[in-house]
This record gives sequence, structure tokens and C-alpha cells, in this order.
Amino acid sequence: MKDSSQHQKRRMLVVFAHPDDESFICGGTLAKYAGEGVDITLVSATRGEMGRRMGNPPYLNRETIAAAREEELRQACDCLGIRNLIFLDIRDKTVEFVDEEALTARIEALVRDISPDVILTFHEKLGGHPDHCAIGKAATAACERAGRKPSLFYISFGSAMEHPEPYGYTRDDIVRIDVSAHLKAKLAAFRAHRCQSEIEEWVWLPDREAISRFGLHEYFIRAVRTLPQRSGHDLFA
Repeated sequence: MKDSSQHQKRRMLVVFAHPDDESFICGGTLAKYAGEGVDITLVSATRGEMGRRMGNPPYLNRETIAAAREEELRQACDCLGIRNLIFLDIRDKTVEFVDEEALTARIEALVRDISPDVILTFHEKLGGHPDHCAIGKAATAACERAGRKPSLFYISFGSAMEHPEPYGYTRDDIVRIDVSAHLKAKLAAFRAHRCQSEIEEWVWLPDREAISRFGLHEYFIRAVRTLPQRSGHDLFA
């Protein structure tokens, strides 16, 4: 017989493109829900091996950066409380060129296997980077095929969705997560991505000063806008 508490455990699937996406964009939210006992699975399409930041001063090269960024991501996951990490082994900066059907099928299989209550990914048009947009498009198609699109939310950058109207959304389409109690974990995850964050001097200031640079909220866009009104402050509501 399955343990009932395990059966009822809330699950989140996060489908991103690169190591550091999870920390730099929504680390506070991930730390919040992990701290509440949510079982989080993070999917990284690539290992970020084509990134231009090699440390400050540089200590990595094209041969060593992939392994370094993988290890940094594992450390960041520990900081945020993410228990499960999956790489899709796609070469960095080529996600838009892989077979779309095959990529969608891989993500759909994960959605069906994990059966998450909440799925996070990039918006296919507002993702900002071709890899972001491509993984978001495939994840959206996977959720549609698995019948899980109502569970899907798109990340947003900074406080852009505090005023979502210029992007074609209303405030009813946005979930605003209070991450003020989880900024220390977010900072630790930033610092874990050492080769990417060393160039940012503010990240390495004393904790209180560095934390003051973070916003107190992170914002998510509902993939399905026609559902009855739900909480604007909880992804699991």
C-alpha cells in the first residue's frame, strides 16, 4: 500500500534551458515551495556550454565549462531545495534547431511520468533568448498533449508583470509570489553559479546588501486565461 502522505505530495516540474535560469529568474519561488515540502524536478535542456562568462578572471574554457556549470547547477539545487535534476543533453544555443516533435515527446513523457501539479517554463515569445523560447514552445505543446495546460505557468523577468498590460495580459492572468522570506536561499543559489555571477560585483557584497538588490516578489503568467478566478498569490491554489 502506498503511503498516503507520499501519494498526496505536491509536485512541480520546471522546464528551463540553461543552468542558472532557475536561480536568476525564480529562485525565491522554488526555495519557497521546496521549503513547504513540494517535490521539485528541474529539467535543464543544456549545460550552458556556449556561455560567454568564464569566471572573473576567466578560469574556464570551452572544454571545461560544461562540467563546471553542471556542478554549479547541482550546488544551486541544493541551495534551493530542488531534489531532482534532469539534463536533456542538448547543445547550448541549439535548442531551436532540434527536432521539435522529438523534444515535445520527451517533455510530454516527463509530464505524464511525474504528474506535476504545477509546471513552469518560458513563454515562447517573451522568453528573450532563442533557447528559452524553443524550450517553452515545446513544453507548452507537451502540456497540451498531456492534458495539463491548466497546470502550466510561464516565468517572467524581474517585476515586468507587475504591470502586465503592455504585454497583452491583465492582472488576473498573473500570479504574484511573495519571496521575501527566501532571498537568502536565492542569493546562495546565485553564488553557486560562480562562473556566471562573479562578474556581478553586487552578488558578492555582504549578504544584507546583496539581498537588498532582489525584488520581494516573482511573477508568473497563467498559460490558460479562461479558467475561473483563482488565487493570485499561490501557484498551487
